[in-house]
Amino acid sequence: MKITLQEAISQLTPEQRFAQVMQHGTMSVELYVPDKVDPQQPHAQDELYVIVSGTGQFRNGGEVYPFGPGDVLFVPAGREHRFFDFSDDFQTWVIFYGPEGGEKPQL
Repeated sequence: MKITLQEAISQLTPEQRFAQVMQHGTMSVELYVPDKVDPQQPHAQDELYVIVSGTGQFRNGGEVYPFGPGDVLFVPAGREHRFFDFSDDFQTWVIFYGPEGGEKPQL
């Protein structure tokens, strides 16, 4: 399986700012390009964001981090999170994986 960034971008519309571009088992990959506001809600699976372009701030639970191209952000299933104050060129890959409710950390 392979997809280019340009192929993923071609699947976006003004109304649909994310596109699922790959799936295998519990894993799915999306391209997410919010327009000025990030309206997403907590998700049932663990997720990784791999920032393609742009900069901004990311709220992950009670913590806030700056982000930029090449950064990888982890969010456990069910946690409130949001991108804000992001630049107009912000794009990120989103990788969902694992069981609903998230994977249990190893002790």
